[in-house]
Amino acid sequence: MSVSEVSTVELPADNLPAVIPLPEPLAVIPLEEPARPGLIRRAWNGVCSVCEWLFGMVCLIFGLAILAAIPILGFISLGYLLEAGGRIARTGRLRDGFFGMRQAARAGSIVIGSYLMLLPLTLVSSIAFDARLIDATGKVARNWRLALTILTVVMVVHIVATVSRGGKLRHFLWPFNLLWLLRRLWRGGYFAEARDAVWDFAAGMRLPYFFSLGLRGFAGAFVWLAIPISLIAAGRALPLVGFLGAFLLAWVLLYVPFLQMRFAAENRFAALFERRAIRALYQQAPWAFAFALFITLLFAVPVYLLKIEIVPREAAWLPGLFFIVSIFPARILSGWAYARALRHPEPRHWFFRWTGRLWMLPVALMYVVIVFFTQYTSWSGIYSLYEQHAFLLPVPFVGM
Repeated sequence: MSVSEVSTVELPADNLPAVIPLPEPLAVIPLEEPARPGLIRRAWNGVCSVCEWLFGMVCLIFGLAILAAIPILGFISLGYLLEAGGRIARTGRLRDGFFGMRQAARAGSIVIGSYLMLLPLTLVSSIAFDARLIDATGKVARNWRLALTILTVVMVVHIVATVSRGGKLRHFLWPFNLLWLLRRLWRGGYFAEARDAVWDFAAGMRLPYFFSLGLRGFAGAFVWLAIPISLIAAGRALPLVGFLGAFLLAWVLLYVPFLQMRFAAENRFAALFERRAIRALYQQAPWAFAFALFITLLFAVPVYLLKIEIVPREAAWLPGLFFIVSIFPARILSGWAYARALRHPEPRHWFFRWTGRLWMLPVALMYVVIVFFTQYTSWSGIYSLYEQHAFLLPVPFVGM
């Protein structure tokens, strides 16, 4: 093949621009930030938030007292108290021990709002019952029965619609919640949204976790307390054995509150028996440990006065309410003392260590003396020795 027959390749022209112009950038439209609420609005929102938190705390205390009066569910109350101290022990922040207030506020508003809505129904029911007693077949009795039926349907629908909207107290006072519910159903997707919201609310309460934590904390503390208490109980027949049990109980009291905090902080059952770790932590915060033990035992003493006379079962939550208010700060302080020891890894000066012991030992012995005499003042007699409400179930009447 000759060179002339070779086909040539045409190169592109040289008149292309040296720089290819880029397309013009699109105009950027600045997004408008939402208007920040004014000072008065922010102050009002802050006040409402604080009121909701305080209302939730009151509802939470009432709820814990009611649960504590129920034999099995009382472990949930104990678990919550242990978790409150355990959170502080882990983080060192006191505010971490106050949790669940918003959920308790919502549950409390639903209960209180429903109760208020049922008050007119109770009044009409009473009038209808009186009318039936006077003349069961009369026109007045029939009219009141009809009014009771209509009012029952209206109140049930109103409560359901209010809870569907959120269940806040102000929603119970708004008469048009049914219209909101119908509009929401018309848009669709409400049932899935409501199902997820209910599930998230129930899961956020963590009731199984609190029950498990309380049950294990109860079991570990009972292992420590059973032998000393039994020896004290046997002291009626064998006084020397009773004295031995008293001194042994005083020794156990120095460890049990902080062993429970260690268990709650690490969620390990074996932590309830790590006595040497508590001894080491005491050396790092001796006065904090002494103060926490003093408050724990001091706040437990007044509840023994409530055991002098038997309390009706239906009113057991009332003394339990007093107890929850008393023992909650003790758990908070125990967690604070534990966290303070973790923040100071070096042992304190011997002066603080020994003065802390000189404070803790008399306090524990005085508490043991009070516990010893409760078997003669309590309505349950010798069995009251086993009702160590400061460490077991958080109500003095179902400690065992």
